[in-house]
Amino acid sequence: MDIQAEILKEHSRRQADRIVSWIGSDAARFRKLMDLFLRGEYIVAQRSAMAVGLCADRHPALVRPYIGRMITRMDEPGVHIAIRRCVVRILQCVEIPPALLGKVATQCFRYLSSGDSPVAVKAFSMTVLGRIAEKEPDLGRELRLVIEQQLPYGSKGFRSCAAHVLKGLRKA
Repeated sequence: MDIQAEILKEHSRRQADRIVSWIGSDAARFRKLMDLFLRGEYIVAQRSAMAVGLCADRHPALVRPYIGRMITRMDEPGVHIAIRRCVVRILQCVEIPPALLGKVATQCFRYLSSGDSPVAVKAFSMTVLGRIAEKEPDLGRELRLVIEQQLPYGSKGFRSCAAHVLKGLRKA
C-alpha cells in the first residue's frame, strides 16, 4: 500500500481504519506511517495523525521507539494542531521515558495555560500532567493551581476533565 497516496485520497475515519488495518502490528509498515507523520508535508502529516493515534490505541508497543521524536515534533513551529493533539493524546497512555518527563511537563503546562490551545489539547495535557504528578508530587500543586485558575472560564469538556484530574491529585 502507498500510505501517502491513501492519506491524500480521503481524510476520514474510514480511510484511517483501512490504513491501520493494513499496518496491523507490523513495525516496518508503521515506520512508513511515522515517516509521514514526523517528516511529511503539512497536509500529509496532519492527515496521518488519526491513523497514528488509532495504531497507538491498538498496538502501543509500535509507538514506543518514536516517543522522543513525537515529543520534539509537536513543539516545532507551525506544526498542525492535529499533530499536537495526537501526540498529547498518545502520551496519556504510554510510558514516558524519565529523561523526557521534564520536557513533556513543560510543553503540557504551556498548552494548558495557552488561550489558543483547543479544549482537547488542554484536556489531554491535564491528564498527562496528572500522571506525571503521581511521580512528582510537587508538580501536582502547580497543576492544581493552573487548573483552578482556568475552571471558571473552561468549557464543559475542560471542567469534566479537570474534575477527574483534581480528584486524582487529591488522592495523591
